[in-house]
Amino acid sequence: MIRLRPLTRLCAGFMAALLAAPAVSLAADIRPPAQKVDVGRIAGRWYEVARLPNKIQRDCQGGTSDWARTEAGYAVIQTCHRGSLASPPTQWKANARIVDPLTDGRIRLSYFGGILNVEYWVLESRSDQGWLLLGTPNGRYLWLMAQKPILSAAARAQAVSRIRQLGYDVAALEFPLPTRH
Repeated sequence: MIRLRPLTRLCAGFMAALLAAPAVSLAADIRPPAQKVDVGRIAGRWYEVARLPNKIQRDCQGGTSDWARTEAGYAVIQTCHRGSLASPPTQWKANARIVDPLTDGRIRLSYFGGILNVEYWVLESRSDQGWLLLGTPNGRYLWLMAQKPILSAAARAQAVSRIRQLGYDVAALEFPLPTRH
């Protein structure tokens, strides 16, 4: 029998409650990814440009997600700064694997050594503009991630337009402060 440390149990319970809690807006019509995503392009640092509100990232600024290739998929470190960019970083570590090799658009992240597993979908990937939309299959959570801390106004407008087309309430989007290099 596996014994979990109290802090690990608390964190796992918190993450489970976060993912079960209703969000501000549910997308009307979320469909599994159909377009092929170049898995090799997922590796590296991604910057959080926008997100739908969620409890675990409340007051997070300068969010990043670092993806490093492993034999089994990816090692992922998600980081943000609570309150201000000068605050110490808060990090979540996960292992990721591709769920659907036909599109590579469905990714399962395992947190806390596999205690919590969450599926994310690449809803849109615009590698030519350096951004992608990542969401959960239930439509509750969404992130606009970019390969640079700040998207051009045109790319940001196109991404927000696509978020609206997918059925999300764009008025609910949060645009945290970008990280400093």
